Amino acid sequence: MPAKATTDTKPKARKAGEYIYSAGKRKSAVARVRIYTNGKGDIIVNDRPADKYFTLLASKGLITSPLKLTGMAKKVDITAKVSGGGVSAQAEALRHGISRGLLELNPELRATLKKAGFITRDARIKERKKPGLKRARRAPQFSKR
Repeated sequence: MPAKATTDTKPKARKAGEYIYSAGKRKSAVARVRIYTNGKGDIIVNDRPADKYFTLLASKGLITSPLKLTGMAKKVDITAKVSGGGVSAQAEALRHGISRGLLELNPELRATLKKAGFITRDARIKERKKPGLKRARRAPQFSKR
């Protein structure tokens, strides 16, 4: 007899030091995220505060957007390790990781996060260079003579 699938969508109670692990990706950037359930809103990225790591205001807004949207900004602490890609891609990977972690914490947030487009992984990556071309599609300049 197969195991019965549970349809329990109620958030699970967690211990003080417990965390939820999730990963987010964008281009070649990867963010490994830990969401601590009993927190006060601290975000640490690569052992530095998020404000110091992401200096652009737009990047800071990207990171906190899933937390603000779900009302969890002051309820959880986040530590993350990001690598690869540029600053923008790292911020978007972190947003993706945070969204996936919040979804694991409380499945009822799925509709809110999905509508905002935070759950979907943006799979657009750099296209490879082709032989005989300067870049992926850029041909050498044509010379008539």
